[in-house]
Amino acid sequence: MSYLGVGVSPGTVPVYHSTNLKLLDKRIKIAELVLRFMILGLGVVAAVLIGTDSQVKVFFSFEKEAKFTDVKALVFLVVANGLAAGYSLIQGFRCVVNLVRGSVLFNKPLAWAIFSADQIMAYVTVSAVAGAGQSAVFAKEGQQELQWMKVCNMYEKFCNQVGEGVASAVVACISMVLLSCISSFTLFRLYGPNKTKSAAW
Repeated sequence: MSYLGVGVSPGTVPVYHSTNLKLLDKRIKIAELVLRFMILGLGVVAAVLIGTDSQVKVFFSFEKEAKFTDVKALVFLVVANGLAAGYSLIQGFRCVVNLVRGSVLFNKPLAWAIFSADQIMAYVTVSAVAGAGQSAVFAKEGQQELQWMKVCNMYEKFCNQVGEGVASAVVACISMVLLSCISSFTLFRLYGPNKTKSAAW
């Protein structure tokens, strides 16, 4: 199949740019690159802060250590942020290469793969932050109806560091959601009336 004599393989869209489209495409690429490296950095920070957090308290001559593995929601949050950071590192390099190379033919199956992976990572990070946030509220406020104690009254340092990690994870999560919106836009613009002018990533 060809467009104006340019040979392309099935599922691939040739790219033609007006000045305005070139500017828009470049801004979107830069925004994606910034978001991916933000997720990388914040994901690592969140995982390290929570994963290395611990505090020992003595109760009646018995030592009790609080660590993130005691709360399954925090374990899930550490794993989710580690995955998000690794995924963002790989995709970040792809963004750098494509930004340096400029516009190329854009393959629809590749667009679908990136879109799907971004959506999955967004759902994973959102669910991890939601679970950790709920556990953090219980730890700080307790639950009188269930006779759950305010754990943070006893492990203040541990809770403060967890709070910092959760805050980093929240920002990373928001960035991941924004990134999934960008990948959605990038994919579905290929099926619009101006698809032959769509940019490659």
